[in-house]
Amino acid sequence: QLQLVESGGGLVQPGGSLRLSCAASGFTLDNYAIGWFRQAPGKGREGISCISSVDGSTSYADSVKGRFTTSRDNAKNTAYLQIDSLKPEDTGVYYCAVEYASYCSAIGCYDCYNYWGQGTRVTVSS
Repeated sequence: QLQLVESGGGLVQPGGSLRLSCAASGFTLDNYAIGWFRQAPGKGREGISCISSVDGSTSYADSVKGRFTTSRDNAKNTAYLQIDSLKPEDTGVYYCAVEYASYCSAIGCYDCYNYWGQGTRVTVSS
């Protein structure tokens, strides 16, 4: 059974950090680009980052550039999203998704992705 499972979310104060994980099972991530999305309360799903499968190149939405870092460890079949300098507007459910591709499609290309995780909730509040 193909599955992506996110973890690492929680309640954090503004300015804090979190590292989200996206663990794959039932398949290997090697040939998949991995994207991260988030959905704030009452808003649509927003694409925030992507990491390619072939060379680990990354891309980010302007709203998170400089604060978010995505990485991958194919040996662990896991991807990560490091989130620093958290702001209240970063609150939402964070999802990882995979696309069978060498390079990332455009950030936020929802339909480009083949499999999705169930999400992990991040709440930024004092």
